Amino acid sequence: MHAPVPPRIPVELLLRAYKGGVFPMADHRSDPEVYWVEPRERAIIPLDSFRVSKSLKKVLRQDRFRVTCNADFAGVIAECAAPREEHAESWISHRIEASYNNLHSAGHAHSIECWEGSELVGGLYGVSFNRVFCGESMFSRRTNASKVALSWLVAAMREAGYALLDCQFMTEHLATMGAAALPQARYLELVAMAGGYPSASLPDTVARFGASSSPGKLIAQSLTQTS
Repeated sequence: MHAPVPPRIPVELLLRAYKGGVFPMADHRSDPEVYWVEPRERAIIPLDSFRVSKSLKKVLRQDRFRVTCNADFAGVIAECAAPREEHAESWISHRIEASYNNLHSAGHAHSIECWEGSELVGGLYGVSFNRVFCGESMFSRRTNASKVALSWLVAAMREAGYALLDCQFMTEHLATMGAAALPQARYLELVAMAGGYPSASLPDTVARFGASSSPGKLIAQSLTQTS
């Protein structure tokens, strides 16, 4: 007999946790249990000081990837949960994956996808509430694909009137792109200050960028002018 499938984490519980600065993780892919994490130190990317290197600007302007929002949320989270050389086990369990797909269906989780033709080659996903976006995970099957996805996210958040981009844990990679560490208490203050609603949705803003004749150039210019 197959083991019973653990129930998905309710949408309301997930949103309440994120608004309180808490998020779920699991010990491995098949783990039926989740544990709730409240970091003492939080990483954020200030939207007005996101760093775009010269090489990344070049990649953006070349439009190597077609970028979309919410075109394949399930595909992005599945790729993020896949085994990696540096991580033998994923904290994105099957239960967490199903819960976030459900959260996406409810309109509170979004993905940014990078495509080569019809192939999904990079992207990221996260949770959105008020004017906050909590980045969860990203992946790359091509060089710079996740950086391009993050660049599009930051540009779209700025354009749409978001206030806070949470990255959860500080890494060297995020630090090179302008991430800053701060105490959890300060993070919660920023969450409270980011109340209200953005002026436009992330999917609509990304689609508007994508409709440009040179979307990557538009993204690079937007980030250069404000960083």
